[in-house]
Formats: sequence, structure tokens, C-alpha cells
Amino acid sequence: MKKRMLICLAVVLCAMLSLTGAFAESLTLSGTVAPAATVPVYAPIGGTVESVAVQAGQKVQAGDTLYTLKTTKVYADKDGTVTGIFGKPGDDAESVATEYGAVLYIEETQMYSVSASTNNAYNSAETKFVHPGENVWMVVRNNASRKGTGTITSVSDNSYTIQVTECNFITGDSVDVYRDEALTSTLKIGRGSVSRISPVAVTATGAIVRIAVENGQQVKKGDLLLETLDGKYDGYVMTGTTVSAAQAGVIGSISAQAGTAVTKGDATVSIYPVDQMLVEATVTEDDINRIHEGDAVTVEMQNDESKVFEGTVVMISSIAVEDAEEVSYKLVASFVPDESIRFGMSAVVTIGKNDEPEEKAEEPAEEETATETVETAEETEKTEKRKRPEGAPEWPTDGSMPELPDGMEWPTDGSMPQPPQGTTDNSGN
Repeated sequence: MKKRMLICLAVVLCAMLSLTGAFAESLTLSGTVAPAATVPVYAPIGGTVESVAVQAGQKVQAGDTLYTLKTTKVYADKDGTVTGIFGKPGDDAESVATEYGAVLYIEETQMYSVSASTNNAYNSAETKFVHPGENVWMVVRNNASRKGTGTITSVSDNSYTIQVTECNFITGDSVDVYRDEALTSTLKIGRGSVSRISPVAVTATGAIVRIAVENGQQVKKGDLLLETLDGKYDGYVMTGTTVSAAQAGVIGSISAQAGTAVTKGDATVSIYPVDQMLVEATVTEDDINRIHEGDAVTVEMQNDESKVFEGTVVMISSIAVEDAEEVSYKLVASFVPDESIRFGMSAVVTIGKNDEPEEKAEEPAEEETATETVETAEETEKTEKRKRPEGAPEWPTDGSMPELPDGMEWPTDGSMPQPPQGTTDNSGN
């Protein structure tokens, strides 16, 4: 009887120790979901931000527009025909102009001018004195059928230049110049030589973003010719005016603002990738030695207990958290989230398995069976023959201690109760 009672007490004690150990193995920490990485987006080229398409906290996909840059636009300053387009998107405009003299050229509608003087004018004060802006009429000296009109554009002493507006001249023609269409001799104001007007060289600075015209296209003064951005593109790669996200994620911050200038290489946007996240928590110095980098953890969302994810401890800081109520250290655990998880959510990190008490309640029976199997054959036979004397107390099933016969009490030091002096043990021991 004594042995069985000792066995039962030992089993209960083991079960209690087993339960205590199970709970001691697990550790639960409160934390916050944080980004596992920050991906910066650099300005590919300089310029002024024209518009911003995103804001902090917004989800983006790879290829989504983040912001656009405002270009410098170059316009035609003459009417004419576009010819000799040497630049293309992605080129450095200054390098092209150095090599070819211009990014592109415009040949004016009237391609000729006349360099004239009053040396051969009619000998009068009026014909020896010409004025800028005068309209004049001209005729080829050796071919009266070839005529033209023009306007005096500049005057220097007795020399002046005529911009030809209409003619059938050829380069090198010698012409007489008059103040009237009838070519009156007394209104002759000089003689000049026809030359071709050089095509207008269109230049620019920065990287060419777009050529807005085609070779041979007729343009008017003020028409858009090309657009550029400050700086140069790397590797002659044309990226246009749009800056896009390279990968999916959440916008962490954006420094680019409409109307502000950015320089090539500036970190203008930060993106938090959503395919992997972290939970940042703190662990006290009492528990710090129970956790190690690489330990498996479970991550549970506080707002939805059904959201439980497998994770791993990736970092335990060796520097205590400042201004904490007690000495604590930062712990970081990684996990792979689903689409419902957002940065900043409250989470619970559990390190180690936290077995339910109900599962441990069945263990005493297993330990009792294991203990009984080590009894010798002699003890087993003796136990089988032994019978509880009539009136002996039964072992309660509710876990309480059985009542003892008069004169006996349960000792407080954990030993077995002894019969009073002068009595015998009815159990046969």
C-alpha cells in the first residue's frame, strides 16, 4: 500500500514538473510588423519634377509610375524645312552638336540673301542712303527675266544685307537693287551678290528625351523641335521623363515634389518590398539567453488570431534598448506574409512550443504504467494477492488525499503516514 501511494505521488509530481517544463520552454513577445528591406529609387537624370503619382503608404507594382520630370523644350525660331536630324533620344545634345554642328538644322523658306552696297547706286543723296526694313526689288544683271524681292535687314556704312523673300536666283548671281517694282533707274540704290543662307543650327543642352519633328518636315516659328533633361543617361539608355518602380512594394517615403529640382543619383523614393517582412520585438535580460539567432518562431497577428505564420529569429541586438523601463534588447524575426499583412500591425512572436495542459493531463497514466512495469515478478504477485482490508480508505478519484483511520494524519513533510504506536499495519507490510 505504501509503495503504491509513493508511486502515485511520484507520478503526480512528475506530471506537474512536466507541465511546468512545457510552459517554460515557450516565450511570447509582443512586436510590430516592419519592412525587411528598403529599396531606394534614384533619379536617373536631373530635372524639375512635373508631377508625383504616388504617396507614402501606397502599394505599387513593378513598372508603376512614381513621378515624371519636366523637360526643357526647344522651339523653332524660323520658318523652314527640318533637315539633317543628327540627335536621337538618349544622346547628349552637346556631344551631338560638337560632332555635327547641331542636333538638327532648319533651312529657311527663302534660302538666299544679297550682300549689297550703294557704290553703284544712282548718284543722289536719297539713293545713297538706305534704311533697315525697306522693301526692295532686284533683277539679275545679265538676265532680266530673273527677278526677286526682299527686305533690307542690316546696314553698315554703305553696305547692307537683303533678306530675299521671293526670287528665282541662284547662288553667285549679280543683281541691281531698286526701290520700285518698275526698276526705275533714278531709284537704283546699289548692286549686290546673291548667296545661300546657311541652315539654322538648332542646339541644346542635356540629354535628348524626344525629337518632335521629322526630316523634311515644314515648321513654323514657335513649333516644338525637341525636348531635353539635365545631365546624361547612363550607358546611352533612354528612360524618358517617367521614373517607375522597379519592384512591387509599399512606398515608404518620397522626397520628389512637383516643382522641385532633382539631380541625377538623388534617392527620391523608398520602397518596402512586401514579399518578406520582419517583426521587431524586445526581450528582457532575464530571457535573453533562452533565445538564439536561427530559432524557429511563430508569428500571430493580434487583430486576427487565425493569421499565424512560421518565422525565424534573424537578429538579437547586443545593445540594450534606450529609455526602456527595464533592461531589454531588440529581437528581429523574419516571416513570409500574405496580402492582408500591413506594416505597423501588432504581432505576437512565440519562441518554443506551448503545449496545452489538457494534453499533459494524460501523461500520469503513462508514467504509472511505465513505473509498474519495473516491479519485480514477486512484487506483482504480492500486489495481486493483497486485498484492501474492510474499512480501509479508498484513494479518491478527484485528486484529493484519502481520509485516514482514526489516529493517523497525513504528514506535512511529504513522508507516508505511520500507524499509531501499538497498532499493526493491516496491509501486511
